Amino acid sequence: MPALAYNDALDVYSLRKKIRKTRRQLRPDQQNKAAYHLSKTLGSSPLFLRSQHIAFYLPNDGEIDPSLLMARAWQHNKTCYLPVLAPLSEKLLFVRHDAGDALMLNQFNIPEPIFRQQNTRQPWALDLVITPLVAFDSSGNRLGMGGGYYDRTFAFLHSAKTRKKPKLIGIAHSFQQTANLPCQSWDVPLDGVFTDKNRFMFETSRN
Repeated sequence: MPALAYNDALDVYSLRKKIRKTRRQLRPDQQNKAAYHLSKTLGSSPLFLRSQHIAFYLPNDGEIDPSLLMARAWQHNKTCYLPVLAPLSEKLLFVRHDAGDALMLNQFNIPEPIFRQQNTRQPWALDLVITPLVAFDSSGNRLGMGGGYYDRTFAFLHSAKTRKKPKLIGIAHSFQQTANLPCQSWDVPLDGVFTDKNRFMFETSRN
């Protein structure tokens, strides 16, 4: 499917609604196939292989599923983390997650680890962050669900132009690629995007 074109007639709200609907309509076998190809391509990339502390997410709303990729990380003795909504700050905390660990539903009914301070890792200390997204473009701009949690959490990257990590890699179904997303000053660009069919790496000041 070709990239959707963003224009004045298709505002961000409509674009988000359109792509979310398309995601939710995917059959289980389509989701499984996409997750398998994602795990194979990103899981064999040098970026993934050289990262030790990796943040993932649990899929919701038809998002591409990184569970196979997380299992691959465990097989390589990497430490995996999942985001937890931080109270009051409207930012994300990253809590270590191992296979079989208990989960609880957050305010958006999305499973997340049970918060324990000793199991958290600061965002700047992560090597790789696998981020969900609704849409992305060829410049590394990311359209999320609208909450702004990832942008607030990694806003420090704006003032740390020489910082090499964490690398922010979005993952998505191929149809989530769009043309010329609007970019705000607070948006944190992605270093790359891996889909079930392609990979994209973007030029940023951190590369």
